[in-house]
Amino acid sequence: MSEHPLPPGGTAVVIGASGAIGGALATLLQQDGRFAAVLGFSRPEIDICDEASVAAAAAQVNTASPEGVRLVVVATGLLHDEQQQPEKSWRHFDAAALTRSFRVNAVGPALIIKHFAPLLPREGRSALAFLSARAASLSENRIGGWYGYRASKAALNQLVRSAAAELARGRKEALCVALHPGHVESRLSAPFGAGGNPTFSAEAAAQNLLGVLDALPASESGGFFNHDGERIPY
Repeated sequence: MSEHPLPPGGTAVVIGASGAIGGALATLLQQDGRFAAVLGFSRPEIDICDEASVAAAAAQVNTASPEGVRLVVVATGLLHDEQQQPEKSWRHFDAAALTRSFRVNAVGPALIIKHFAPLLPREGRSALAFLSARAASLSENRIGGWYGYRASKAALNQLVRSAAAELARGRKEALCVALHPGHVESRLSAPFGAGGNPTFSAEAAAQNLLGVLDALPASESGGFFNHDGERIPY
């Protein structure tokens, strides 16, 4: 599946490294051996909704990456926590919860694009990848619910699409994509069933996602892909 692998050397960055998938990705990238350094960020090291925090992390990465940054994976996201649950109906709309979903799932990644995309080399293959969710697909949404999560992840997909177009103007071989990891066994997904879909360990999900990145050519930049490499319709 590795038809377009990232070249050896350079730095790989995982934002959201304290989460199940982010932690598994950081471990896998360290074991992979291709990268000169693997840097992981999570709270309180970085607050993706605070631009000063994101800028400081990017500056730290830039200083620590003399060979350049080859890969940035953003494994952050908010579906539910002790403050909010996904809405089952419009009766459950809450302005503060909706705003928070967009801040974490869309605004934060936008700030990461702003400060980390310029760190990718102008020559050679590189990748900027964001964990999205199949629930964000407008054309596949036939049951509704999970309003804030669906909408904010759909907004993330649009940000990725636009960033890919801009990135291609100066970095022809760069890849910028949204990825759906599948139903991963984690604290995030624990309260919700898989709906008959296969489930994956975080380690298996990390392997799948890295395999997809290694297989996609730069011509697929801006796309939204499943963990098996299938293109998901926006």
